[in-house]
Amino acid sequence: MSEYLPLRRPVSTWWWLRKRTYFVFVMRELSSLFVAWYVLFLLLLVRAVGRSEAAYTDFLDRAASPVVVAINVVGFAFVVLHSVTWFSLTPQALVLQVRGHRVPGWLIIGGQYVGLAAVTAFVWWLVLR
Repeated sequence: MSEYLPLRRPVSTWWWLRKRTYFVFVMRELSSLFVAWYVLFLLLLVRAVGRSEAAYTDFLDRAASPVVVAINVVGFAFVVLHSVTWFSLTPQALVLQVRGHRVPGWLIIGGQYVGLAAVTAFVWWLVLR
């Protein structure tokens, strides 16, 4: 019976380290975990703010621990990678046409970064006013 099974070469666990594109793909998928971490972290922050000033102070104390700060720094790098790769993939997923002509990918990507800058400026304005 085993003579009829197809021959499959064993694949290394580290196959994704062979090419840069594979590595970036795996890192982008891994970045989703850090996006989920930030969602959880912000939900816990909102919960602490809603409970009491003491709960908020306790949350800030725990968030200032070196482990949480390190996770947030690494997480920020992964979230930036996630955003940049997502923005660069958008022109392939979104075929936008204006008057019968396809909008160039660089315009779509640029529009996303302009939108990101506008939202960031608005949030900074809300926080710092």
